[in-house]
Amino acid sequence: MALTPPSTLSPSKVSSFKDCALAFRYSSVDLLPEPPSEPATKGSLVHRALEHLFEREPADRTVENARQDLATAIDEFSTDPEFLGLELDDEAAAKFFAEAGRLVERYFDLEDPTTVHPIGLELKLEATVDGLRLRGIIDRLEIDPDGGLVVTDYKTGRSPGTAHTQGRLGGVTFYALLCEELFGVLPAKVQLLYLGDRTTITTTPTAQATRGLRKKIEAMWRAITLACEKEDFRPRPGPLCAWCGYQAYCPAKGGNPDLVPVLLRERADRATDEADGTSALVGTEATAS
Repeated sequence: MALTPPSTLSPSKVSSFKDCALAFRYSSVDLLPEPPSEPATKGSLVHRALEHLFEREPADRTVENARQDLATAIDEFSTDPEFLGLELDDEAAAKFFAEAGRLVERYFDLEDPTTVHPIGLELKLEATVDGLRLRGIIDRLEIDPDGGLVVTDYKTGRSPGTAHTQGRLGGVTFYALLCEELFGVLPAKVQLLYLGDRTTITTTPTAQATRGLRKKIEAMWRAITLACEKEDFRPRPGPLCAWCGYQAYCPAKGGNPDLVPVLLRERADRATDEADGTSALVGTEATAS
């Protein structure tokens, strides 16, 4: 039986399918949860701290206040399943938070936050483009001194080598396409701020670039649809495997893909049991009233 494709495409899904079709299937088609990782969770924490920073008035966006904003974010994350899933002891947690603090402070080496005029933080955008539903979350959308839009994406890792720079810009070009569709104008600039090594990568999106991206997205959607029809998602072993949470189900890494249908059946059974329990509770309450 053919699989059901995801209802939307995002930069992360596009990147996932390009990197490894099997991992894409597990995450975006089968919707298997991936164990939390320290780099991803730390990135989420730093993003939250910077979001709080830009909720302040420009003059209040200082390093000291950024430290306070990180403390607020840490308090918010203390009960977050993503963080709790890391199961860090006190020493490891202290190291984790200290590293996040260094990343937040490095941001100030890249730009002056008092000159930034944000109009959207962690902004969720969704639009139908050529019949496909595209969505993305922009870390920061701002207005430059000339009235143009600027898309900013924070990266807590290190900047890529020159050979990989264009590929990393694909995500922000995706955001530029969403801005073009929703606001009727291309951003004047898109930028990646790499906090890991204090590097900024900037480009000016063009109509030619977004046209090219449309074609790539259409081609990728056809490939995804075909893979779902044939249930043919092949692994692509490589350096990224070291960070993949699906190795237990990957034949290329000695895993057992036959475990996946079992997990999906168990999930469906739990959902049915929960629905039956809710229905029974509603029926009992109705009888009592």
